[in-house]
Amino acid sequence: MKRIEGTARFLIGGAWILSTAAVLVCVLLFLLPWRGARIRVCNFYGHTVSPFILWICKADVRYHHRERIDTSKPAIFVSNHTAMTDVFLAMLLCPIGGVGVAKKEIARVPFFGWAYMLSGHLLIDRQNRERAIAGLKDVATAVKKHAVSIWIWPEGTRSKDGRLRPLKKGFAHLAVATGLPVVPIMVTRAHLNWPKHTVVAFVRTDIDVTVLEPIDTSSWTTETLEEHIAEVHDAMSSALPEDQRPLVLEVA
Repeated sequence: MKRIEGTARFLIGGAWILSTAAVLVCVLLFLLPWRGARIRVCNFYGHTVSPFILWICKADVRYHHRERIDTSKPAIFVSNHTAMTDVFLAMLLCPIGGVGVAKKEIARVPFFGWAYMLSGHLLIDRQNRERAIAGLKDVATAVKKHAVSIWIWPEGTRSKDGRLRPLKKGFAHLAVATGLPVVPIMVTRAHLNWPKHTVVAFVRTDIDVTVLEPIDTSSWTTETLEEHIAEVHDAMSSALPEDQRPLVLEVA
């Protein structure tokens, strides 16, 4: 019965995403000349569709200090990444005027991926270092031109066991390039809700989302990146329960 229920929920959620994303693609094509407008329309879309998807996923979400998102923006919002649930949490929480940074593979997903590609948000080629660096420069340029925030998962990929992984350097380079504060957003127990490498195994889960105090980056330099990345990693780790903290604190 659980598998039947899970399959039904997955199909309903998929139909909701595909149908609404199809409409969004049409709107984005009309707005193609105006990147700032496309970014904001997609933010509104995320705020609208995500609550239903989180309900479909059986995610009971509690927010702590959510007001810090609005009081801190524009900012670089960094979050841990353990499950597909995180994607819809990010869509819901990313402020209007915020750009996401995702791997290029998402563009292959029918309608949803196409909408992301047209959205004005950024796609990064993680397999090609030069293209990834160029993509990050594009993010910094977009931030300055459109006065937007950035939402990024600095671990680079989902954690298999829910524990915080080492952080990649991209977010820190963006902080140096833009001067924006870094705001960690910590998600707990999402890995229990929609485990990695599963499709329909939704588990009813109480998920806590905690927005931490912004970290000032005005004094950050490329020469001191390692220590600043370690500072952010430590702040993120300290906000997680013991079973989601890294076994060994390290920086990629």
